[in-house]
Amino acid sequence: MTDDVPVTDVTVTEAPVIEEPDTRRLDELLEDLYHGQERISQADIYRRAVAAELPAQLLTRIAALPEGTYAVDEVADLLGGSVT
Repeated sequence: MTDDVPVTDVTVTEAPVIEEPDTRRLDELLEDLYHGQERISQADIYRRAVAAELPAQLLTRIAALPEGTYAVDEVADLLGGSVT
């Protein structure tokens, strides 16, 4: 005779996946912004990002940049873009 062992439901939960925003739109914005420009202010980058309706997560990152001007490679590194 075998003993029946009750099986209880086990719920396996995974850590929530935090999606990184699609940086293609950021890259396109930066390419457009920096066309013929060497440095652009944080405020101008933010204004153009809002006008381009970038995702809120990227807007938050841009808003968090210290005031000042940035070269395209600097801002791409800080925001996770791939434009260099």
